Amino acid sequence: MAGTKDDYRVCGVTTLKVDMHAERLIIANAVMAVVCLVLGGIAALLIALTRWQAVHLLDATWFYRLLTLHGIDMLVAWIVFFEMAGLAFGSTALLNARHAAPKLAWFGWGLMTIGGLLANGVVLFDPKSTVTFTAYVPLKAHPLFYLSYILFAVGALIQVITFFINLVVAKREKRFEGSLPLAVFGLMTAAILAVYTLLEGAVAIVPAFLWSLDVFPVYDPGIYRNFFWGFGHPAQQVNLAAMVAIWYMLAQMTVGIRPVNEKFSRLAFILYLFFINLGSAHHLLVDPGLSFAWKAVNTSYAMYLAVLGSMMHAFSIPAAMEIALRAKGHNKGLFGWLRNGPWNEPGFSGLVVSMILFGWIGGVTGVTIGTEQINMLAHNTLRLPGHFHATVVGGTTTAFMAFTYYVIPLIFRKELKLKKWAVWQPYVYGVGSALVSLGMITSGLQGVSRRNWDITFAGVVPGTVDLTLAIFGIGALIAVTGGIMYVTIVLVSILTGERKEATNMLLVAGNDNPLLESTKLTDHQMEDKQNQPKGTLVLVFAFLVWFAVYYLTNWWLLGRTWFIR
Repeated sequence: MAGTKDDYRVCGVTTLKVDMHAERLIIANAVMAVVCLVLGGIAALLIALTRWQAVHLLDATWFYRLLTLHGIDMLVAWIVFFEMAGLAFGSTALLNARHAAPKLAWFGWGLMTIGGLLANGVVLFDPKSTVTFTAYVPLKAHPLFYLSYILFAVGALIQVITFFINLVVAKREKRFEGSLPLAVFGLMTAAILAVYTLLEGAVAIVPAFLWSLDVFPVYDPGIYRNFFWGFGHPAQQVNLAAMVAIWYMLAQMTVGIRPVNEKFSRLAFILYLFFINLGSAHHLLVDPGLSFAWKAVNTSYAMYLAVLGSMMHAFSIPAAMEIALRAKGHNKGLFGWLRNGPWNEPGFSGLVVSMILFGWIGGVTGVTIGTEQINMLAHNTLRLPGHFHATVVGGTTTAFMAFTYYVIPLIFRKELKLKKWAVWQPYVYGVGSALVSLGMITSGLQGVSRRNWDITFAGVVPGTVDLTLAIFGIGALIAVTGGIMYVTIVLVSILTGERKEATNMLLVAGNDNPLLESTKLTDHQMEDKQNQPKGTLVLVFAFLVWFAVYYLTNWWLLGRTWFIR
């Protein structure tokens, strides 16, 4: 029975209690996440070698079929399974609490697994289900396609509900006092966004399922698009909140941070709850069925309050890292702390790579595309996937991969193998992801369309796209290499690693335990003038300059396109 004394073990590194029911759920969700990553990664490689016009590997049918599969596995399945593992971990281990509803959570996991595998099967073996990830009505797929979406979403919703049950039970059993720990607070933000997202998805997909069965003779495409993007884009906001929570955990695990100001960080998460879903409107700004008032509201300055939330985290986390490293004596100059960071620790390098790709490429391009006038020009070009490959692939996936390396010894209780590979993997994957995004964005700037199998049919793109598409293709090859390294490390560790209790938090960089060191960081050290985050402040201003240059350049380019005579 869940919650009895024998159901726990105590982790020797974190000193946290781990509920065995939760541990098994975390492992099951993590395994399915990696399975989906492999399927989606194979599709990614073949798609990239087709969009790279000089190679153009697949025929049109298989291109669109794998494009559908890639979207489902990478944008949804891999990340949502990983988030479910994170929710189970956050609501039990981080609170020293039990899993209060393991049977219900297993039921949810089962539905997600059936739904995910069914979606892959339908897309691969039903030639009529090449409707891409968006499955815009009136394109009609096989009923099993929509059913697979529903099963997966219901399963995810059930697991999210068990997260809230765990929080209520933990509070009632006094497993924690006062506010939730910051990382769990961030995961709770992700869970609240997930509920909203999954319900919107149900409103879009359930009628589509009935329409595919001919229960409904027609289904209004405008209504479908509206509710689909209430699911499609907010799903990435769930990723954002979960990713930021993992950023805080990685920083504490590898550097030993204390948040500079917890209320400041919590306010940033709350801004996500109220304003971040406005960002999903950019998918519909070119839609003729929506009113000017709707578009004006959804591109209003309120959207920038969510951006403000991300920028608050983007200052808070590096600032906390700088203070912690300066407190250890690395306080020479503006960036001595950064040079002396544990760059060979995959959790640290993965965190830094994730933040750079997410903010400097994904964030800046996303805010720019969210401007209605620029969106009109950019939306149906490769600039859009260039943006979300920086956020989802470069940002979220890199952070999740880095976190996995600590899940293996702490939850799987297996020794991490191929540690030298783990040192290099975040860099290889990060460089590849950056080239993919930059290749897409620069191709889109030259007019390369977003989803077309063949861009040569109209003869309107300049010859220079061959160079930028080559950058994209080479980046994809490097990123896939990084992905293969990650999967190999995970499989070799799980299948051949010696089963033993972890004894050290740092995997490569030494024998310290930053997680426990963070609890010893005193108020005096936090406030010491020598330890203040001067370097982070310089980085923040550099980011703002880059953002202004990119944003204003886009307005200049827009002016070069729309001439007024």
